[in-house]
Amino acid sequence: MSYFHAVAPATASQEFSTAGRVGVLLVNLGTPDAPTYFAVQRYLREFLADRRVIDTPRLIWLPVLYGAVLPFRPLRTARNYQKIWMSEGSPLAVYSQRLATKMRSMLRTAFNDQVRVELAMTYGSPAIARAVQSFAEQGIERLLVLPLYPQYCSSTTGAVVDGTNRALKRWRSLPEVRFINDYHDDAGYIQALSRKIQQHWSAAGERAHLLFSYHGIPADYAAKGDPYQRQTEATTRLVVSRLGLDETQWSHCYQSRFGRVEWLKPYTLDKIKELADRGISELTVASPSFAVDCLETLEEVAIEYRARFLSWGGKQLTLVAGLNDDDEHAQVLVDIIKRRLEDWTQS
Repeated sequence: MSYFHAVAPATASQEFSTAGRVGVLLVNLGTPDAPTYFAVQRYLREFLADRRVIDTPRLIWLPVLYGAVLPFRPLRTARNYQKIWMSEGSPLAVYSQRLATKMRSMLRTAFNDQVRVELAMTYGSPAIARAVQSFAEQGIERLLVLPLYPQYCSSTTGAVVDGTNRALKRWRSLPEVRFINDYHDDAGYIQALSRKIQQHWSAAGERAHLLFSYHGIPADYAAKGDPYQRQTEATTRLVVSRLGLDETQWSHCYQSRFGRVEWLKPYTLDKIKELADRGISELTVASPSFAVDCLETLEEVAIEYRARFLSWGGKQLTLVAGLNDDDEHAQVLVDIIKRRLEDWTQS
């Protein structure tokens, strides 16, 4: 795909120089700026209008989006955000920024001034375009993009690729670009995730049935070749093996359905009900598809699913905290980045 379109010439400050510097762009999904109706509506408008997220034909989807979804869904979503909002802002934004700050410090120690780090969101702010602009002003000539999604999915990782390419379209001197598609089976990541679960159990004083709840995607996406389901299953198997669990001690499922189409199964709520009916009274829920805690973990799992489980006869459902800005998490991602930068930082 060519980026040389008939657009206004870029200024000198907008062009990537040949200073030898490397930019590392960390990208998460995004979040509303405030837990209010209009802030959530702005965010959902951008998010749900992306063809990567909803690939229904526009003539069908846009009337639904603007006529049914955007007028009403922000009401409930804003209330849910209010339950988890931190003094510093949205948990996803707060933890992502803290993580980026730690990684920036680690990479500065390793590479001095050669590597620069920026955090962006696919939807909302800080925008990918603004981060790319910052890299241009810093004289970046090579760009490594790390979507903060352990498992590849076309509607998340693919959207990061799209957003980065759009941001680069106007530059006359393009950087060399690399994308890290996933790290679902990275040994360091599996160790950090397993250790987090074990620490959770140690604090609780005992193990409970472990439920791996990943964000869902429409089943049709996987049928068309998206590797997300295969990668989530691989992550689960690796963690189960490291923790030494047998088949009766864990379950794998998918949460956060949207719309009426069939999504990957089993659905988390169905699995929770099944486990309650089987007499399992205590559940530990881990959500490995989320690099940091967010609405889907702190509200959907820790509040909504917990209430459902208790209503079905369960006694306790607890959420394993995300890896968030843990030192080990930052080090795992920095190690992944270092491996991908090895030839760039030596040249």
